[in-house]
Amino acid sequence: MLSNIEKLYLCAQSGTSSDKTPVELDMSVIVRDLTKLYGTQKAVDGISFEARKGEALGFLGPNGAGKSTTMKILTCFIPQSSGYAEVCGIDVEKDPIAVRRTIGYLPEHNPLHKEMYVKEYLQFVASVYQVSQAQKRIAELIEMTGLGPEQNKLIGQLSKGYRQRVGLAQAMMHDPKVLILDEPTSGLDPNQLVEIRRLIKDLAREKTVIFSTHIMQEVQALCERVVIINKGRIVADDSIDHLKSSVNSSSALVVAFTKKAEKKSLAAISGVGEVEEIGNCRYRLSFHQESDIRAAVFSHAVSSGLILLEMYVESSSVEDVFQKLTKEVQR
Repeated sequence: MLSNIEKLYLCAQSGTSSDKTPVELDMSVIVRDLTKLYGTQKAVDGISFEARKGEALGFLGPNGAGKSTTMKILTCFIPQSSGYAEVCGIDVEKDPIAVRRTIGYLPEHNPLHKEMYVKEYLQFVASVYQVSQAQKRIAELIEMTGLGPEQNKLIGQLSKGYRQRVGLAQAMMHDPKVLILDEPTSGLDPNQLVEIRRLIKDLAREKTVIFSTHIMQEVQALCERVVIINKGRIVADDSIDHLKSSVNSSSALVVAFTKKAEKKSLAAISGVGEVEEIGNCRYRLSFHQESDIRAAVFSHAVSSGLILLEMYVESSSVEDVFQKLTKEVQR
């Protein structure tokens, strides 16, 4: 069962010792010049960003970049060395208990009690948060997270994916205004991914959701804006579309023909840069983003007796953005 320390922490998280009412703000999370030192090492180095109500914000970075440290500061697990952070208008340093009342947190290593049954654990969490109509809320969360078939099993008997669902259910128990999720889809199978993505998107319509992930498909599926952190510093804070377009000034046109084409003749087309053969009768033609070479390529195919099977612009991916921005800082 739970230790006294664990019970005291959950009681503090539920806010039973504070009557302060959080202030409703458009900016649910505000971070200004936040720094965290471990000795002489800067885990977080003067970062600033904001998260709005009704927004799913992707918080990305390589291992050791400072993601989890930032999340632990926002959730009042550890104090900052300097700088300022607030959640729903509440200073995380001055009133951590009130902050915890507004936040639902799923850490990277989901600390569940394996000896408890799923429903029993959720009932305990509901009692700590003093949830009114607890049984109704538990039933809602079990349905939302797809835990129905597993609700009477020991948590220790669940797969990693179902343990993540239990973690999400406990994070949402008190209907928080802000959800902070560290690797929330870790260990989920493809079918579970679709369900949890849908749940997070639904939650983000009314709440602020900040989540970190190493799965770039999750970023594209769940959010319009990302913050990328590397070596403790913010290296990007923008919409995905804008970041993808700003990675470099060139794009590529992928074309496929029914027979091989001469690379030299393709390279001679006006506006085409490098030509790369990427498969049987398939080619990647680089061009400047301000140009549109599709008409010229089509005309070349007609005049050369080539039958065009496929033609599409290959844009930068989130992976390209992530790798370019983090590698540039490492140099």
